[in-house]
Amino acid sequence: MDDVQHYICHQSNLRIIESAVEKLKLPPERVYVNIDRYGNTSAASIPICLDELSEAGRIEPGKPIILVAFGAGVTWASCVWNT
Repeated sequence: MDDVQHYICHQSNLRIIESAVEKLKLPPERVYVNIDRYGNTSAASIPICLDELSEAGRIEPGKPIILVAFGAGVTWASCVWNT
């Protein structure tokens, strides 16, 4: 977990993200959130987060990013993206 530079979650609900941070004991400063600025951007939420981090120069080459998303019903996915 120390090697992960960012955790990017589907930005559907801030309470869900905060609950995951708490339950998984993730470092809050590494969990990127933008739902407070845009609301639920649906399937575009993770790409928007990645773009914002990239534009801000906050993506370090060689350090993994964890992406987590879910959809209607029991649809979900996650991956480790090596930058």
